[in-house]
Amino acid sequence: FKPVPHDRWWGNFIRPARVRMQRLRAEHGPDARITWLVYKQGYQRREKQMAEPDLISNIHSVRDLVGANLIWFRSGADVINYLNAGQNRNLVKIANFEYYGHSNSKCFMFDYSNEIDSASKAWLHEDELGAIQRGLFTRDAFVKSWGCHTGESMSKKWRKAAGRPMIGAIGKTDYGPMYRNNWEPALS
Repeated sequence: FKPVPHDRWWGNFIRPARVRMQRLRAEHGPDARITWLVYKQGYQRREKQMAEPDLISNIHSVRDLVGANLIWFRSGADVINYLNAGQNRNLVKIANFEYYGHSNSKCFMFDYSNEIDSASKAWLHEDELGAIQRGLFTRDAFVKSWGCHTGESMSKKWRKAAGRPMIGAIGKTDYGPMYRNNWEPALS
């Protein structure tokens, strides 16, 4: 582990996702389907590193607060499998997909500096996006990455693979001042 983790606070990605899900719930009502995919191993390792109380219980409390369907995943392939077949996509299209986490221009990195200093052993690379089936998203689906650099390459590959544009950052995303910005990360 890094002595001081890159993201500095265990809830860096949990808190803005929670606030966003609360907004979606308020906007779309109690019957709206909200699914939240979380990389569990990163939080389990973080618990050991920080000697924190059960972070997994904290994540469950967020799930309960917003009424989300929590899906734990272990790999990028798990994320693609959920997108493709987590629901019957002929009946349930994806209207919103937002990523909160570490990334670079070519991939989402689920455990950056969590298991190996300055590296990731769990990711979804832009070259794997071709496994996303067409027709999963609504015509007006909102897709956004709140991770660093994804607008530099990955967004283009996402659109080609998924058929929907993905808003991504050019440069770094700063999660530091988000508590002053309605819990939304900003470009640094």
